[in-house]
Amino acid sequence: MILELDCGNSFIKWRVISAVDASIIAGGIADSDQDLLAAVVASHGEIRLRGCRLVSVRSEEETIHLSALLRATFGVSAQVATPAQELAGVRNGYEDYQRLGMDRWLAILGGFHLAGRACLVIDFGTAAKADFVAANGDHLGGYICPGMPLMRSQLRTHTRRIRYDDASAERAHVSLAPGRSTVEAVERGCVMMLQGFARSQLAQARELWGDNFTVFLTGGDAPLAKEAVAQGRVVPDLVFVGLALACPMN
Repeated sequence: MILELDCGNSFIKWRVISAVDASIIAGGIADSDQDLLAAVVASHGEIRLRGCRLVSVRSEEETIHLSALLRATFGVSAQVATPAQELAGVRNGYEDYQRLGMDRWLAILGGFHLAGRACLVIDFGTAAKADFVAANGDHLGGYICPGMPLMRSQLRTHTRRIRYDDASAERAHVSLAPGRSTVEAVERGCVMMLQGFARSQLAQARELWGDNFTVFLTGGDAPLAKEAVAQGRVVPDLVFVGLALACPMN
């Protein structure tokens, strides 16, 4: 079995897959390193890992610390995905390729691998990110703007009267009709901004490639934007697709 980790700023997404056919055996989201170790152990009892690969946007010190915990707990050395100018047929489009976020880079690799042609990858996480990859594998660049968590947090932080819980926020998403409460107005307004971001990326992709491209939607809030990009293919684990390409285990 192989443990795969996507270590973000807020939490760690993890899954255990079969080393034979890459089928998913277990997975989840952890808030801390210790929660991660406990969850992996609880998911499969005496789990025996063949290997581990991870992508991290955390500091080098935090990543080294987690790698040491994984080695001590499971006896495996984690392969950590690193920046590359070219990989799996994709050429990094940043002027300084090492400055492209690893989560974006792996999602780009995963999207192009699955599409086999020009593709638009839109990731709806803490930040909303869009990246364009031409049919020849050239990464043309992309865009970043606040995602739902950041928009919501900023409104709650800077507007004293905006206070509501996560359950109320989820209920507000049943419709995009004009809000009749603060939670509805905020949540639906943020969703509409996400959808507007998605539509603008789609329009730009059409200007570049006509209809000859694939759209991938990934990240936790991808379902909220699906209505705006009907042809979009929702792939929650797109980063893990790219991670397998960056850190193969034969």
